[in-house]
Amino acid sequence: MTYDVIVVGNGLAGLATALELAPRCRVALLAKGGVEHSASHRAQGGIAAALDPQDSVAEHVRDTLVAGGGLCDADATHRIAADARRAIGWLQQQGVAFTPEAPGQPALHLTREGGHGRRRIAHAADATGRAVVAALAERARRHPNITWLQAHCAIDLVLAGPAGTPAARCLGLTVLDTAHGRLATLAAPRVVLATGGAGQVYAQATAPAAATGDGIAMAWRAGCRVANLEFIQFHPTSLHHPQGDAFLISEAVRGEGGLLRLPDGTRFMPAHDARAELAPRDVVARAIDTEIKRHGLECVYLDISHRPREFLQEHFPNIYARCLELGIDMATEPIPVTPAAHYTCGGVLADTAGRTDLPGLYAVGETACTGLHGANRLASNSLLECVVMGHAAAQAILAEQRAGTMTANIATAGAAAGGANAPHMRAGSATHPSVARDRQALRQLMRDDVGIVRSNASLARAAQRIAQWEADTARRWQAGGISRGLLELRNLLQVAALIVRAASARHESRGAHFNQDWPATLPEAHPSIMRATALHETQAAA
Repeated sequence: MTYDVIVVGNGLAGLATALELAPRCRVALLAKGGVEHSASHRAQGGIAAALDPQDSVAEHVRDTLVAGGGLCDADATHRIAADARRAIGWLQQQGVAFTPEAPGQPALHLTREGGHGRRRIAHAADATGRAVVAALAERARRHPNITWLQAHCAIDLVLAGPAGTPAARCLGLTVLDTAHGRLATLAAPRVVLATGGAGQVYAQATAPAAATGDGIAMAWRAGCRVANLEFIQFHPTSLHHPQGDAFLISEAVRGEGGLLRLPDGTRFMPAHDARAELAPRDVVARAIDTEIKRHGLECVYLDISHRPREFLQEHFPNIYARCLELGIDMATEPIPVTPAAHYTCGGVLADTAGRTDLPGLYAVGETACTGLHGANRLASNSLLECVVMGHAAAQAILAEQRAGTMTANIATAGAAAGGANAPHMRAGSATHPSVARDRQALRQLMRDDVGIVRSNASLARAAQRIAQWEADTARRWQAGGISRGLLELRNLLQVAALIVRAASARHESRGAHFNQDWPATLPEAHPSIMRATALHETQAAA
């Protein structure tokens, strides 16, 4: 129950962190379920890196800054982009087989996605995330210093000192062991949050069911700042089908010539942006949303039927097969698509070593806000950030270990957990039906009122309803009997309230945030940084 480091989450960010730490640390890798339930596992496109001789880190940075709506942190963006080539090499050393330019050649095939000026996406066919996660998970399972705790849900961080004060420090965390129905306290001088984003806040989302904003909510309750949570990226092309389950149609389909059309075959993207189908995701998603509302449609269509069948089977084998299962032959007919909530651009405020405001606590991957993504993530920068920031956080932790500042005490952590968290807490039984009902109602509310296009009235309406649900959930929480469903609902409501709060305070439209009542973009871009006591937005005053 005592470790050197606890890593929460077994997606790419968590696995990269754990593997980098494991040669010199005892690591607990905590996860709700298997790696197949992570967003990383679902990633299709690839990893952005300036590998082509005609490309450069400077161009990669420039494209990221443009896509980010002027809100990216330039230093963090350069730091991560500059490490992309090494990250690809490290993944290859772990056994990841990227698609080569030609069979037997060392050069990798590079594809292009929206917002990129060049081909720079290294990929493993159209299932890059699956290939990467499988290779790293196999190594993590074999490593003697990694204890994999599956079916464990993190509840709250254990602190020395009150949250948000100089005395606060992370000592570990309390967890719910769902396999055995019991609570436990895990102690470690360092905790890394790699829990992914909060996609499940929205109905129709590409995120897995486990993406309930747990890390963001826990860090907020522990006094950490969060940033840019109003910027929820909607992927433009989610498969629209009753059995589609928000299956993602990779941006690479448009990168390889796919065209967006109305039901009558009319192509519409050139009327919205000069970059047409290769515009950044926020532009394409809003264009599709506009056309759907204008014409009263359920979806639009992505057409790549002009490409040979052999090309589609080679480059998009999984998309091709999934569509065919549902009766859609993408070689002869267009694919019905609609936008779906896809990525949390903001998160727990962290530096380029993953450090948060709370000593001993790190955040990496989609959980964190490093400033890389700004107001809208550039395609295929997310898996890159997972590897680079996972390694950076691990190296910072190892430096502290060498300095002799890492000690863990289960008794101290247990006492802090019992005193600060609530002695009434106990593991409950199955989730009550009302919890599932409220979760679904929240997701529908967020889709309708805090979606691709927002307004002052819709945000106010959402804030009022969420506050009511939060009060109801707090009463359930105080009554005791914690279940995974109640824990996730608590976190979803917490993050939803933060998203609405940040969106309401941003009096402009930028990147993935569009407010009909504030359609213009301010001359200067400023991040939205929230504390537990106040929202600090210098842009609001501007």
